[in-house]
Amino acid sequence: MDKIYVNSMEFYAYHGVFPEENKLGQRFYVDVVLELDTRPAGLTDDLQKTVNYGQVYEVTKGIMEGSPVNLVETLTERIASDILLSFSIVQVVHVKVTKPNPPIPGHYDAVAVEIRRERIN
Repeated sequence: MDKIYVNSMEFYAYHGVFPEENKLGQRFYVDVVLELDTRPAGLTDDLQKTVNYGQVYEVTKGIMEGSPVNLVETLTERIASDILLSFSIVQVVHVKVTKPNPPIPGHYDAVAVEIRRERIN
């Protein structure tokens, strides 16, 4: 399978278990990798035969800036599910949601959840 990457999408959102996360919000980053056959688009130069990156962003934005949830795992599951529903050409999707400043003690760059989901035929 070929791959399309949509990396480092940035959102400000209000997800988290702690009340201050829901009130103050924080930055999140999302990376999406789509697996599909890009040959038809590459041979014809036809956008209709591939995935529009802007639409991937909009699907992701709708979830990230939508109703707050507690878990990053929930966000990744919803993004993967919506991408597979929205783009029938995509066979596999990888979604990584990074939370750079979670309110937990310690020294680290970020926490993240990454999942891989396949189309079930």
